Amino acid sequence: MGYGGSRKDAGLAVGQSGDEGFDGIIKEDRLGLDVVYIQAKRWTNTVGRPVVQAFAGSLEGQRARKGVLITTSDFAREVRDYVKQIEKKIVLLNGVELARLMIDHGVGVTEVATYTVKKLDLDYFGDED
Repeated sequence: MGYGGSRKDAGLAVGQSGDEGFDGIIKEDRLGLDVVYIQAKRWTNTVGRPVVQAFAGSLEGQRARKGVLITTSDFAREVRDYVKQIEKKIVLLNGVELARLMIDHGVGVTEVATYTVKKLDLDYFGDED
């Protein structure tokens, strides 16, 4: 998506014990002047406010201002309201939005068919005197 220069240098997967609540870190620019912290939830249940509050707390622990919380399910309505009220910038991506981004950026998908759409070239049928 254009973060951090090359794909290799753009981010780091950190999701393991001691990761302080983060699954990944993305450099926002080539120099790494600012970073975006990521947390992913592979859930079927709706993600509630306590999860997002914990993520916001984890961001505070890193003195970070930006985060992305991704789920394969969806977020409760109060979660979307909550992230609008806090100082931290947290972007919420549900399963539908995640799938759309994967398709748009060619991640984890395979092209099956390509179609060409044509229109009439009216100049071809120019005026005959």
